[in-house]
Amino acid sequence: MAEGVAADPFRPAALAALSAFPIEPDALELVSLSENVTYRVVDRRDGAAYALRLHRPWYHTHDELISERAWVRALDDAGIAVQAPVCTRDGQEYASVTVPATGEKRFAGLARWTTGRVLAGVLRETTDTQAAQRHFEQLGALTAAMHDQAATWQPPAKFRRRALDADGFMGSTPHWGPFWDHQGLSAAERQLMLDTRARLHAALARLDRQPSVYSVIHADMHPGNVLVDGDRLTVIDFDDAAWGWHAYDIAVALVHQQDGPDLAAFERAFVAGYRSVRRISEQSLMLVPMFRLVRGLAQIGWYHQRPELKRSARFDEMKSAVFEQCLALGGTL
Repeated sequence: MAEGVAADPFRPAALAALSAFPIEPDALELVSLSENVTYRVVDRRDGAAYALRLHRPWYHTHDELISERAWVRALDDAGIAVQAPVCTRDGQEYASVTVPATGEKRFAGLARWTTGRVLAGVLRETTDTQAAQRHFEQLGALTAAMHDQAATWQPPAKFRRRALDADGFMGSTPHWGPFWDHQGLSAAERQLMLDTRARLHAALARLDRQPSVYSVIHADMHPGNVLVDGDRLTVIDFDDAAWGWHAYDIAVALVHQQDGPDLAAFERAFVAGYRSVRRISEQSLMLVPMFRLVRGLAQIGWYHQRPELKRSARFDEMKSAVFEQCLALGGTL
């Protein structure tokens, strides 16, 4: 969930951060300038490429960031394709740097660069429905492998990540903001959201939280956070990783396709891929439409926290889809 901006006041901090890591940086290329700032950096000694990320200062504590790396390392050890983290010269996960232009302090982390194209871009360009379905089958298998690892993984004693549970999604202070207070809502729309929020909170509170269905999840594994290189998919951007339901991860993976004509085919392909690796019950799959609505409400909350982003046609389309889901699911919650 991020919008780009045009300038780069973070380069001096990025250069300062690189001195803490065991590489000799040559090229430094800005890749993404949003809430977190990401660069591609090349080691002049062997040409190896790395991703350097400057984390936004208010989103996670240092302990939460270290916990994110602990899970990514565990996934890497399990043979799941992720960007493998790299420690500083003195064995720390992050280097602390100050951004001269703002005076803010940020934690900088380094990871191995992964080649490939963003899956979202590949899907936009292809006209081959069968090829797109194969990608969703691969994504389903990858998601299942991650859930399999997380369901049996024992996190370190100091592991700290937020919980995307009933309160995390639908409490008085939800993780991504009070979506019902967005300035673009009418009084009637706001009331519908408040009613839906109460129903969703009750429905989520009733759900099972056994590790087989609720564990650490990526929580943002849509096709924009997956890289494609031949038949290999790599998951990136674990910034939103949290405790949560596996069904939410599945909903997020499919949410960008929900208004398209091929959603049912993509869902079938995803589930087939998932079941090729891991069992999932029909009861769990029946939760996916509810979690698509949860995701839509969370996105409105995300926009509410960023009033500097002008209202766009994209937001209006998303809001319209969310309200249709509110009306459709309201009587079943």
